[in-house]
Amino acid sequence: MTLWHGRLQGGMAKEVADLSVSLHYDQVLAPDDVAGSHAHVDGLVRGGILTSDEGTVLHGALHQVASELSGGTFVFVDDDEDIHTAVERRVIEIAGDTGAKLHTGRSRNDQVATDLRLWTKRSLGVVAADILALQRVLLVRAVAAGSAYLPGYTHLQRAQPVMLGHHLAAHAWALGRDVDRIVASIHRMDISPLGAGALAGSSLPLDPDGTAAALGFAGRFENSLDAVSDRDFVAEALFDIALLGVHLSRIGEEIVLWSSEEFGFCTLDDAFSTGSSMLPQKKNADVAELARGKAGRFIGNLTGLLATLKGLPLAYNRDLQEDKEPLFDSVEQVSLVLRAVAGMIETATWNVERMQAAADTQGSAAIDVAEMLVERGTPFRQAHAIVGGLVADSIATDRSLESLVAEHPLLGADAVRLLQPGVAVSNRTTPGGAGPGVLVVQLERLGALLEAETVLIAGVNS
Repeated sequence: MTLWHGRLQGGMAKEVADLSVSLHYDQVLAPDDVAGSHAHVDGLVRGGILTSDEGTVLHGALHQVASELSGGTFVFVDDDEDIHTAVERRVIEIAGDTGAKLHTGRSRNDQVATDLRLWTKRSLGVVAADILALQRVLLVRAVAAGSAYLPGYTHLQRAQPVMLGHHLAAHAWALGRDVDRIVASIHRMDISPLGAGALAGSSLPLDPDGTAAALGFAGRFENSLDAVSDRDFVAEALFDIALLGVHLSRIGEEIVLWSSEEFGFCTLDDAFSTGSSMLPQKKNADVAELARGKAGRFIGNLTGLLATLKGLPLAYNRDLQEDKEPLFDSVEQVSLVLRAVAGMIETATWNVERMQAAADTQGSAAIDVAEMLVERGTPFRQAHAIVGGLVADSIATDRSLESLVAEHPLLGADAVRLLQPGVAVSNRTTPGGAGPGVLVVQLERLGALLEAETVLIAGVNS
């Protein structure tokens, strides 16, 4: 029996049912649907729409439903179009005519919007906690890296040496922005739609403020049309995850490169690697590759939902059923990626000698030689041309840059010292830079950020 059997005669065509049924994926909303129903019942009692005895009966039925769902004994039937109708159907079976009063003053439109906000708030809080766990791994590895350094790259060409800790911390800072965005999104979605009805509210004395407070929302909706049609919070969640996925993809790309024989900067633990079904010698960075690949999936989920939303008139349209699968998928997948990447980085071995040998090529210190000329009064553009010419001569004549610098009348022995191994990275002294001295300060600040994030995340998860 459908929820609209009084208006439409007969059952749905099988083709319509196959298209419409969402029970196979929206069962994850069951705890939120039961919680929303408890709050709704209390609101009906406060409004005098239900007696306290009826409220007690409905609460008892809802508790039984929750127990059956959590215990795996809940029996779904063919007419259960979604988790919301399944819960209501079972409540009616348990409580009879009183159970049929559960949906009083409520539409699936505000019911589903409420359930989905509750689920998204909670699930994004878990994602934020997973991000924080990865940041902590990055911070621990950055501190433990000590004096290790490697080439920093622009255009995937060696540019300047940077401390390994500085490089790892760069990813942690980017992830910090992801945490900030997610927490802000949680605060923006912290509005209860319950009481908005199908689109216009109700003639019954409902209590949207009370149900909002009971469900832990910061407040209730201001406009019923907006309340049931708004999926900004889903789009924001998908954007937050898509950009987080881009950051994880960037980590994955670097690990793919660094763990290759061509780079040889790190060795992945066997537990976070795979082999080849054909080639016995292979050890593949599949975790890093999947982190890179999932980003496309997250971006697709976001763009798909935006395309669905862009042409909808107010208020509710069945198109909005398409909000859940991309959201559920992105949340599930990004948590898997976060945990796997954290384990991969935590167990990786850095091949420091290989890193430092790659960073100590003389060209990596060219800017330091140019800046020495600047300190001696040469305009930067002229200094840049002088050193660039020496680098070009070194390549053309197959002479070392060190010997050419030593012979240059404006440079000499002082400049040669800048080309020695480890000197260039030590010269990075500006705040936030890649040198060892300022890195100590940066890592302290990163640690403070993670402590602040711990408080923020605890706040949204409480």
